[in-house]
Amino acid sequence: MVLPALADLQQPALAQALQAKLDHKTKPLGSLGRLEALALQLGLVLGTEAPQLEQPQLLVFAGDHGLAARGVSAYPSDVTWQMVENFLAGGACVSVLARQHGMALTVVDCGVAHDFGTAGPPQDADGPLGGQRGHEVPSVGAHSTPRAQLHHAKIAPGTADSLSGPAMTTAQCAQAIANGRALVKSLPGNAVLLGEMGIGNTSAASLLLAHLAQLDIADCTGAGTGLDAAAVQRKTTILRDVLQRHADVTDPLAALAAFGGFEMATMLGAVWQAADERRVVLVDGFITSAVVLVAHAIDARVLQRCVFAHRSGERGHALMLHHLGAQPLLDLGLRLGEGSGAALAWPLLQSACAVLRDMASFASAGVSGKV
Repeated sequence: MVLPALADLQQPALAQALQAKLDHKTKPLGSLGRLEALALQLGLVLGTEAPQLEQPQLLVFAGDHGLAARGVSAYPSDVTWQMVENFLAGGACVSVLARQHGMALTVVDCGVAHDFGTAGPPQDADGPLGGQRGHEVPSVGAHSTPRAQLHHAKIAPGTADSLSGPAMTTAQCAQAIANGRALVKSLPGNAVLLGEMGIGNTSAASLLLAHLAQLDIADCTGAGTGLDAAAVQRKTTILRDVLQRHADVTDPLAALAAFGGFEMATMLGAVWQAADERRVVLVDGFITSAVVLVAHAIDARVLQRCVFAHRSGERGHALMLHHLGAQPLLDLGLRLGEGSGAALAWPLLQSACAVLRDMASFASAGVSGKV
């Protein structure tokens, strides 16, 4: 599958104008620290000196993993579909945070081993969205809007066991990527927040990190949903065997098919479409960063659009961020996933835009500048 090349967002004239605007705000030079760098990045992505974030889309991609049957997670695979129902009912952390910020929440069934039904309007005629887009469920709590929506884009009820062969066929991986691109293309707004759900997907992320960054799998493998030390060791042994099984894989998309999940491939498509449309991409934790790692291996310019929300408590995430040269906004020891870290970081992006757009300059406020 050939993905369209991404435009280079390096714009020296705009960057200079943005920096000058920040430097002349009523504050000591650089005193807002990394918020200033964030404001400059958002201005470059959106192509304006007065960036405004509009209609943010929080997307939670869900899928099951065949490798989970080998005991690489502390929880059974049924938790994947049960948590999807929890997202839709409004009871999960990401549901609460989406409501808090008045943010649209879409849960994407990319390959969950469960039938959620097919309620809703027919499939979009403009693209291979993989199924109906309905099944809206009101969020619970004080606010009735926005409503969580289930988007049907199921490739199969879970991937194959990656120790026995590729987790996905080439065709399945390509279809999942196409589904993700079509989904983002159908949604409004200029910002996408990434989330995921899938028992076993920390194993997939560890495998992609070890393979693409050429690191030892032991350094990339953590407790996931709460394995003890002995279980982490067993998990590491299994993942080492999986890496050996696919040692001849070189292409990034082939690596995604070998190790990844349907939710990860669909997310890759969403990231690519968002990047192509110059939307801001707010990356959550370990699994979402692994998807960006694959995208980076295809075209490093994808990082120009990406803001990394936080450094996860999951072992391996710091190594992944270092490999990408990424500086996360938060470091709270989070390891929940779901897009929870992205939702928590969201107000920082709003503040960065507001400062750049609305804060007075020394000249406009009549304040004396530095002598």
